[in-house]
Amino acid sequence: MNQMGYFRVAAAVPAVKPASLSDNADAIIRSFTKACDESADLVLFPELSVTGYTCADLFLQSRLLDEAERQAVRIIEETSARGSILIFGIPLSRRGRLFNVAVIVRGGTEILGVVPKTYIPDSREYYENRWFSSADDADFSEVKLAGQRVPFGTDIVFRHEDERRMSFSVEICEDLWSPIPPSSRHAIAGAQMLFNLSASNELVGKADYRRSVVLQQSARCLAGYVYTSAGPGESTTDTVFGGHALIAENGRLLAESERFPTGAEIIYSDLDLDLLDHERRVSRTFGPAARRETAGKEYRTVRFGGRLKNPRIKESSLLRPVDPHPFVPSDPTEREMRCREISSIQAAALATRLERTGIKKAVIGLSGGLDSTLALLVTARAFERQALPLENIEAITMPGFGTTGRTLGNVEKLCSGLNIPLETIDIRKACEQQMSDLKHSGEPNDVAYENVQARYRTSILMNRANMNGGLVIGTGDLSELALGWCTYNGDHMSMYAVNTGVPKTLVRYLVRWAAETWAPESVKPILEDILDTPISPELLPPGADGEIEQKTEEKIGPYELHDFFLFHAIRHGFGPAKVRTMAERAFDGVYDKPLIDRWLRVFYRRFFSQQFKRSCLPDGPKVGTIALSPRGDWRMPSDADVSTWLADLEEEGTK
Repeated sequence: MNQMGYFRVAAAVPAVKPASLSDNADAIIRSFTKACDESADLVLFPELSVTGYTCADLFLQSRLLDEAERQAVRIIEETSARGSILIFGIPLSRRGRLFNVAVIVRGGTEILGVVPKTYIPDSREYYENRWFSSADDADFSEVKLAGQRVPFGTDIVFRHEDERRMSFSVEICEDLWSPIPPSSRHAIAGAQMLFNLSASNELVGKADYRRSVVLQQSARCLAGYVYTSAGPGESTTDTVFGGHALIAENGRLLAESERFPTGAEIIYSDLDLDLLDHERRVSRTFGPAARRETAGKEYRTVRFGGRLKNPRIKESSLLRPVDPHPFVPSDPTEREMRCREISSIQAAALATRLERTGIKKAVIGLSGGLDSTLALLVTARAFERQALPLENIEAITMPGFGTTGRTLGNVEKLCSGLNIPLETIDIRKACEQQMSDLKHSGEPNDVAYENVQARYRTSILMNRANMNGGLVIGTGDLSELALGWCTYNGDHMSMYAVNTGVPKTLVRYLVRWAAETWAPESVKPILEDILDTPISPELLPPGADGEIEQKTEEKIGPYELHDFFLFHAIRHGFGPAKVRTMAERAFDGVYDKPLIDRWLRVFYRRFFSQQFKRSCLPDGPKVGTIALSPRGDWRMPSDADVSTWLADLEEEGTK
């Protein structure tokens, strides 16, 4: 585990042969040593990995059982120089019963516990009930193994003495397939990570099902779930084993093995324990489930010490992907599906608002930029959904001091292509008059020069909506709300804000998706040009060449960085230092470290200082896992102090 809360796990598939115990122990030791060399904090092996799973009636032979314990002792002794945790499987005979168990060893010397299998399959190709007893049949809670008296049972959470940092539990194979797996109770008892030693055989389609079960259990338990299964070295008398290994985290697949390896195989990943803790803190079902399911049921906690922070796991070498664009799926097919779904959510939300209010008209201000273009496209789809004529959409463009011919022309062509009426109201004289009344210099040397335009535009839209009984459609997006990059009581305000849940990086893809899927052919080149236009509020005069001079991302930083910061700071609750480290990894070769640090500080300062704008947002639909509405996901004091967050960046920088 490293200082950022990442815990490296390995799922190993050793080259095992049934009943070849010494060779199997050698294979386990080799794989464990290799995994430790790769800085694994914990290494998991398959079910009955010391004997092989397919020994059948040989499990009833005392020679096999005695040798299994001797080889277990050898494994423990020969891995003692390592500090990592080892989990392997053996058959264990105690008090006239035979149990299929996992042995959990810390640092090659201390046995933390022995966990027996609960659900013993006895159907189709499985006959385990012929040999093994269930954990439910055990009338004892500890056993002696390798000269140590250790806890025995399924009611155990293994927890590091620094209990804020790491805890785990273990289940075996069929346990996961039961209606209520033991791992469900392990999780609500506090286990962040769940480990499954398995021997699942291969059948057509079974790998897909197995993968889905592992992913679902990791999501349901808000946990890391590590699974490894017996490999092709097992007997092929009646079945074949593929050595399927999986590492999942909260419903996300982090690593997966190639099945049917020709030798030993190990997969690795770094589980984010900070993320899992955050997900459980914010869940309003996890806590009540814990109270309900653990009432009257005592769980034992096995505490252990030793090395926890693994200095060899550097952030630059993490074995987990860090997506630079967490709001935008990288897979084109998934991205297309995401855009289709978000567009449907936005259109359905606006259509419902129109239906419930009885309003038949919409008023929308168009700038020729991405956000207002997306809002217009959503409005058009909502009107089609309600069978309302598109001429009931009253589009208004309001050229000001910074409007360029390019953006104005795109507005005109867009509305023409969509058969939506457009009205042009030049606001320059009115804004000059207002500045004169305010005794303003009329020069673009302060924010009032810019905001008088934004507020006047909103005033026009609101008044026109009152005149025509229409609904003012808001255009601002989630990224602008996070940064407060909107004029209070200007573009900040509307009667329904359709883009309020869409981050800027996704706005671009939604507009492109509309161009590629349903927009009229005549509109597609216009949408392409809008996509190529620099992001700007166009509130300052253009350059001498008539081109946009005021570029948002030069002022506040790249939106792809801010969306990355927003996702990990709000969705996952990570501290600034961790967000910075992740950004450095995600944008390596794109932005240098000083630039990332600079814009991250801007993000935190603006996010805190601009909360007052989010505290009085108009209604708008949530479309993803992050929303900043004070009525929904995000409640924060408008005068909260950011200094603790900025100090985290300073403290981390001195380490």
